[in-house]
Amino acid sequence: MLGPGPIRDALLVLPREVLMPQAYVRRSAPGETPPRWDLLDWAAPQDRPELLGLLYGGASVLVQHDGEPVLGRARGSRSGASITSMSTVMGLTATLLEELDLRPGQRVLDVGTGAGVTAAVTCQVCGDRAVVTLDRDRHLTDAAAARLEGLGFRPQVVCGSGDEGCSAQAPYDRVFVSYAVERVPAALVEQLAPGGRLLAHVTTASPSWPALAVVECTTDGQLQAELRAVEFAHRAGHGMERIWLSEEFRQRIGTEPGTWTQRTMVAPPADTDRGFWLAADHLLGGGLVRDFGAENLVIGAPGCGSWLRVEEVGHRRWSVTTHGPRDIWKELQDLAGRWRAAGSPARYRLFFDLDGGQRAASQCGRLSWQLPSARPLDEGAAS
Repeated sequence: MLGPGPIRDALLVLPREVLMPQAYVRRSAPGETPPRWDLLDWAAPQDRPELLGLLYGGASVLVQHDGEPVLGRARGSRSGASITSMSTVMGLTATLLEELDLRPGQRVLDVGTGAGVTAAVTCQVCGDRAVVTLDRDRHLTDAAAARLEGLGFRPQVVCGSGDEGCSAQAPYDRVFVSYAVERVPAALVEQLAPGGRLLAHVTTASPSWPALAVVECTTDGQLQAELRAVEFAHRAGHGMERIWLSEEFRQRIGTEPGTWTQRTMVAPPADTDRGFWLAADHLLGGGLVRDFGAENLVIGAPGCGSWLRVEEVGHRRWSVTTHGPRDIWKELQDLAGRWRAAGSPARYRLFFDLDGGQRAASQCGRLSWQLPSARPLDEGAAS
């Protein structure tokens, strides 16, 4: 629950229909191809009740289809392709902005303009002259600039690479990245002012176990950073590889007997052990995806077809079924022992090496891993 303060106040007065006068609603069933959407328009009175539900309902709002121009669109149906920009779940955005500790007069870099929600809140709290909002998509920045002006805000709106930031206006007291990355963009860290703070979600190709990178620059210019295991994260940045469990794979995991089944009194790691799952995502060779829609613990490896199914069958009794070349259960249990020996961390220190590498490590140093090397990656225009 968002507490009293400037972020809550800014969100309460924000007329979302001004920033998002059009939004998509999906009309096709899950798995139906090609997918179908309707573009609702505030200018059409018949659309307003449903559009209001989308804008103020708390879920993500779909704002762009197939990279289209956003200004001047005609309402109606679309099919095929995909949604290419959305405004992130409002609760997640609000919580992160509160974590950012925005204050009047701070210089802020908002990376991933999207629909302009984050930029609008930041302008309200810090003053629009101190805000730079950046997105790779010219259609999104054009629309955001026009709609933010309609709210009386005139931040600097820049079309460019999120990885590169905006050095011309640096340094920044706050940097907020509205999409998930594989590593913290080095240029954004370099553009932090002394006393500054940066927030960005960090994840692998798997969407299952993300982290929040919190990077702070001390008043004497030293970096202090950590990765916090979190339950939810922004969508992945543009061009970032993602792996998923197909519907067919999910059905096989749920119905097939597997290679072997055993009964055990050894409990699987708990869902709340997010620090363990974050380490597992990086230290078990990658490629593992959790099916959070399943009743029990279900993990698949789409790359090799291996999977794990764990069902509770009595008091402190579990049935473990595995399939494929990987013994995922053994991998999890071996790592669980290492994680507990390291103090069961939920947070890991994040180090920026002199050669440009980034490394996460537990406080005691017993668990550590390298983040992927830098490669071109732009934002997914999430908010």
